[in-house]
Amino acid sequence: MPSLDFRVFVEPQQGASYADQLAVAQAAEQLGYSAFFRSDHYLAMAGDGLPGPTDSWVTLGGIARETSTIRLGTMVTSATFRHPGPLAIAVAQVDEMSGGRVELGIGAGWFEAEHLAYAIPFPPLGERFDRLTEQLHILTGLWGTPVGDTFDYPGAHYTVKDSPALPKPAQTPHPPIIIGGGGPKRTPALTAQFADEFNIPFASLEDLTAQYDRVATAVAAAGRAPDSLVYSACFVLCAGSDEPELTRRAAAIGRELDEMRGNSPLAGTAGEIVDKLGAFTRAGVQRVYLQVLDMSDLDHLAFFSSEVIRQLE
Repeated sequence: MPSLDFRVFVEPQQGASYADQLAVAQAAEQLGYSAFFRSDHYLAMAGDGLPGPTDSWVTLGGIARETSTIRLGTMVTSATFRHPGPLAIAVAQVDEMSGGRVELGIGAGWFEAEHLAYAIPFPPLGERFDRLTEQLHILTGLWGTPVGDTFDYPGAHYTVKDSPALPKPAQTPHPPIIIGGGGPKRTPALTAQFADEFNIPFASLEDLTAQYDRVATAVAAAGRAPDSLVYSACFVLCAGSDEPELTRRAAAIGRELDEMRGNSPLAGTAGEIVDKLGAFTRAGVQRVYLQVLDMSDLDHLAFFSSEVIRQLE
């Protein structure tokens, strides 16, 4: 089986402080995971969400200064949350603060309730994709403009005029861009035009394979080399050495173990997970994001590292 790259992915809107997130990021770095990613949401989907949401780019800026090697990013930033100019500045700044370890996952946005809760406009889906497209043009345009030149962009939703296009990110030409989702047309097209990585979250093997095929077709049509794009997937993590441990970890996140075993290749004993990952690797998965929903259980990450990743190396 080709080697897989494993990353840690958390959902702080469900209830996590900065300290909680930092502890996971530092543990992930120590254990050898390649990246720490967090969602970009402002409202819990279940539970009370206490102590309340944390801003993704403020958080990553802090973590950037308290880690040294692990890569950092969003899965994914909503284009509805920030104007493209300030987003370009924030991402470039955190990239510089981290010494060039940032990656930008970006999407159109989908969760209407959080927009209503925090006074963020939520246009219809078509307009959200239009805005995402313009943001990608502006982000890459600002970052790619040579120092001393200016950048202009005449968009329907965003217009840029005489921008000095500063600051520049540490990475050249810019931090890797991740686009994801299951949309059959616009998502593959945007991926082929702008992305360094394509991600599909929580998909069945059948759905993942079909979407990877659509993306690969779009990449080829754009004249890109097949290996110019990384293919990744997110799955919820529930790993353990025996049934009691697995049952305890499933209960801690309010899930049933049997349901998780059927829906995630990262649910089960180490041997089960290695076996299930084989089919996804053959389908083209090169990078796996472990969705860690119980951030207090750092032993979970250690178990996966020592018992699953070790078997795959």
